Amino acid sequence: MLDFGLMDFVSGHHGAIAASNMRSPGQFVHPLIVRAKAHIAACALAHGVVPAHNVSLDLKNPQNVFSDASRARTEFGFLRMWSIHPSQIQPIVDAMKPDLGEVADASAILVAAQRSSWGPIQYQGELHDRATYRYFWELLQKARVTGVALPDEASEAFFQRDP
Repeated sequence: MLDFGLMDFVSGHHGAIAASNMRSPGQFVHPLIVRAKAHIAACALAHGVVPAHNVSLDLKNPQNVFSDASRARTEFGFLRMWSIHPSQIQPIVDAMKPDLGEVADASAILVAAQRSSWGPIQYQGELHDRATYRYFWELLQKARVTGVALPDEASEAFFQRDP
């Protein structure tokens, strides 16, 4: 895991970045921070390492924590996020969950691919092959570990041996 420590990053810039950028929305818009977050996540992912986003300073509002985690995942590619209080855990997990529509599509695509002996298929007018199968397989695994229910057909096809 490779962590991005926002507070250390800001303090390490000796006042060039304001303290307000240690929280949202500044942490997602300041150019130096945006560049660093994107670079850290890209480097980690390129080397098979999980990028972990910094904590949210907000201890009172779960929606703000959810928003921070969601932006970290969707805008920068972070796959985990640190929490500093138990009240932050569920909003972070919820934000990191795959989109339900993507889970449904992933299930349908992988079931169809399995029926085609993993050769290329067409799904809703688009080509899918081993590259997209790999993406959708990881998405289904992430859905399962974050508590997202899978369509029965995919669950039976790929996870029937699980307890």
